[in-house]
Amino acid sequence: MSSSPITAVIPVGPAETSLQPMLRQLGYLSAAQKIIFVFCPASAPLITQLPQDERIITLTVEAGRAAQMNAGAQQVTSGFIWFVHLDSRFSNTQWQLLNQSLKRAPDALHYFNLRFLADGRGPIWLNSLGANLRSRCLGLPFGDQGFCLSVEQFNRLGGYPMDAPYGEDHLFVWRAHHGGVKLVNIGSVLTTSARKYASTGWCQLTFRYQLYWLKQALPQLWTLLKHKLS
Repeated sequence: MSSSPITAVIPVGPAETSLQPMLRQLGYLSAAQKIIFVFCPASAPLITQLPQDERIITLTVEAGRAAQMNAGAQQVTSGFIWFVHLDSRFSNTQWQLLNQSLKRAPDALHYFNLRFLADGRGPIWLNSLGANLRSRCLGLPFGDQGFCLSVEQFNRLGGYPMDAPYGEDHLFVWRAHHGGVKLVNIGSVLTTSARKYASTGWCQLTFRYQLYWLKQALPQLWTLLKHKLS
C-alpha cells in the first residue's frame, strides 16, 4: 500500500465510448486504496469493460462532472482523493511524485503540469504553455491537471459547485483560495487528450475557454481582494 492512501476518482462522461486507454494504466494504480469510476446514465453500458478487482467501485449518477466527482468523493472516508480525467495519461512516475508531494504538504491542493496529446488540431503547445503559466503565476490550474487533496480539505471546501454551468474545476480552485488552502505544483507532467480541439476547432475552442475562465475569475478575484483588504 501507498504510505499516503490515495483513492482515484474517475468520472466517465456521456460522450465516452471506451475505457480501454484508462484501463491500460490501472497497473500504475496498484497501490491505490480504491479506484472509483463514476458513470452517468449514457456511459453506464461501459461498466462491462471494467476488470474484476475488489478495489474498483462503480457508481452511476446524473450527468455532470461536478455531480459525478462529488458522488465519487463521498465514497472516500480517509486519505487523499485524486481526481483523474478519463483521457489523462500517466505512469508510475506521476504516481510516485504525487505521493512525495502529498507527504511534503498534506493539507494542500496538488496539481500537475499539463501537456496535450497529439490528437488535436492547431498549435496545442500554446494551450499547454498558457495553462502552465496560468497555474504558476496566477495559482489557477484546471481539472485536467489532476487535482489531489485530502478528504478533510475537500469536505471543508464543500466539494465542486453543483450550480455552475461550466468551470466547476476552476471555481473549486477559487474555493481553495478563499479557504486558505495552499496550491502545490507536483513538478511532473500529466498528459491529456486534445480531441476537443480537433472536433470543435482550435481558434473557436481556445477563445471560448479564455472567455469563460476570465468571466468566472474576475468576480472571484474581486471577492478575494475585498476579503484581504477588509
